[in-house]
Amino acid sequence: MTWLELGPDHLFGLGNLPYGSFVDSQGRRHSALRIGDYALSLTRATDALAGEHATLFADGSLDRFLAAGRPAWTAVRSLAASWLTDEAHRPAVEALLTPLDGLELVLPFTVGDYVDFYASEQHATNVGRIFRPGQEPLTPNWKHLPIGYHGRSGTVVVSGTNVRRPVGQARDADGSIVFGPSRRLDLEAEVGFVVGSGSALDEPVPLAAFADHVFGVCLVNDWSARDIQAWEYVPLGPFLGKSFATSASAWITPLDALAAARVPGPQRDPAPLPYLDDTSQPWGLDIDIEVRLNGELISRPRFAGMYWTPAQMLAHLTVNGASVRPGDLFASGTVSGPGRHERGSLLELAWGGTQPLVLADGSTRTFLDDGDEVVLSASAPGPRGARIGLGEVRGGITPARSG
Repeated sequence: MTWLELGPDHLFGLGNLPYGSFVDSQGRRHSALRIGDYALSLTRATDALAGEHATLFADGSLDRFLAAGRPAWTAVRSLAASWLTDEAHRPAVEALLTPLDGLELVLPFTVGDYVDFYASEQHATNVGRIFRPGQEPLTPNWKHLPIGYHGRSGTVVVSGTNVRRPVGQARDADGSIVFGPSRRLDLEAEVGFVVGSGSALDEPVPLAAFADHVFGVCLVNDWSARDIQAWEYVPLGPFLGKSFATSASAWITPLDALAAARVPGPQRDPAPLPYLDDTSQPWGLDIDIEVRLNGELISRPRFAGMYWTPAQMLAHLTVNGASVRPGDLFASGTVSGPGRHERGSLLELAWGGTQPLVLADGSTRTFLDDGDEVVLSASAPGPRGARIGLGEVRGGITPARSG
């Protein structure tokens, strides 16, 4: 038990300990660990208490720590737990705690490549029914491989960053091509995975090596301009409709904190090819997500129902010999379940704009309005029957640029 006074049900207790970065009042950046409602500066703590690890956090980011690999991840997590439980360390460590309230959090790592998958069968089925009514909703390849696309790493932003409504081309109902602000701006509730140890070119990462390469998990909102996307995506897939912004949590929950959340993947038909056969390597995760629009809970997607697991995503991403690097980020795609209350996008919740979502104040939404704020939060089973939280993802919509 920690000497820090935390309630037994706190989602950010000792069993969690996610990593992030903040900027202090003097403008210095710190690598950090979250405990309760405080950030512990790892930049200062390792300098004072664990000099052998100080260089990993000296620049205030997690970049060097991610690249150091699992032995370093395990050692630092163990050290941090001892600092927060041993009264002998309390005087030194307590002085390095900063309340989160008002703290400037920044994206804690440099995003390398960004890949977004399409791994929810319910989401893919809903999208197919909306866009191709009367046809088979899933494409012929969908149950054979995790479909994905390469996104734009330079527009991954930290939670709390406002998102400007994008502009682009779209096709109107009468077939005319128009240019202007997106009229069908959407949210996507996703789970992201942060790569730590890289892989060599031409060396695929097998399912069994997933935990050796992936450091941790974060929530992601991969905003989508559905009208721009619908016009541009054939034949090469998403482009301007997705590249304007992707919001990620400021806190990365290490895989070690999610051991109790591991679950088997679903029964799959047809059976996956051998490199995707996860019978002995189950990496489904029991994560419960909540989606709030302007403070109102509108959906509760469950990640446990995903057809493709993150280990399968990484195995497929690298099976052709593509390498991964520290700081690469790959996301699950929209997380959706079978019920309306489990749909992870407004496209599904309002069924392509034909069934407006009615909010508690009487207003309706088919897609996002300027001024709307979306917040994603999540929790998962943690050690000894507790639950742990994932850092939230918050973003508000600002109007498109004039002109």
